[in-house]
Parts: sequence; C-alpha cells; structure tokens
Amino acid sequence: MSLKKFFLLSAILVGLWSCKTATPISEVSRAEVKEMVTNPETTLVDVRINEQFSEKTSPGAVNIPLAKIEENLDFFRNQKQVIIFCNSGKQAAQAVEILKENGIKNVYDAKTLKNVTAIQQERNKSKVNPEFRK
Repeated sequence: MSLKKFFLLSAILVGLWSCKTATPISEVSRAEVKEMVTNPETTLVDVRINEQFSEKTSPGAVNIPLAKIEENLDFFRNQKQVIIFCNSGKQAAQAVEILKENGIKNVYDAKTLKNVTAIQQERNKSKVNPEFRK
C-alpha cells in the first residue's frame, strides 16, 4: 500500500470514528422551546459577557458567561429546566454542549436573545388579546 493511500484511509477512518463519538445535542422543537421560555419554572441563562448582558437581555434572565459555565455546574444541576441563549447562537450551542458533557440534561438551546425576546413578546400579546395566535 502506498503512503498516499495509507494516509487517505487513515483520514477516512478518523473522520468516521469522530462522527460516531460526537456527543449529540438533543434537539427540541420550536414549539417545545416556546413552551419552556414562557414557563415560570424555566431558568433563562444569557451566556454573553457581562457588558452585553448589562446593555440588554431578556426579562428574568441570569448571566453566566460561556467562560464561566463549568464553574457553575451545581447551579445548572439545581434547576428544573434551563434555556440558554446568546447573540448569534454559537455560544449558546457551546454552553449546552459543555453542560451535556458534564451530565446535565435539563438544558436547551434557544439560540439567540432575539428568539427569546420574540417568544416573550408573542406571549404577552396573546395574554392581552387571546385571539392573537401564530
């Protein structure tokens, strides 16, 4: 076997192995996320840096920056369910992955502050006008 074929075969095997061992993040439907965001027993966690959190966040959210997620594992273990969000969704996905890798299963990715805010606004409109539905 030529050296080139050996490296190609090795690369393919490593790629297949890494795909099988990746920890999947459980996906939930948009409707389930909407239900959780509006549930008073859900803890909303903004994983952006403190300065961004201070500028604007979702009502009732707590700030645990992505860099401090692992320092707060006990906090997450003590919550019934947690919705994680950030600006673009990348940090939220990383936070959920870190938490799942540490055995915390009650965390869900709402992706962005914009999503969470829109869900909360939609709920508030439907409270004021019960005929408002999307």
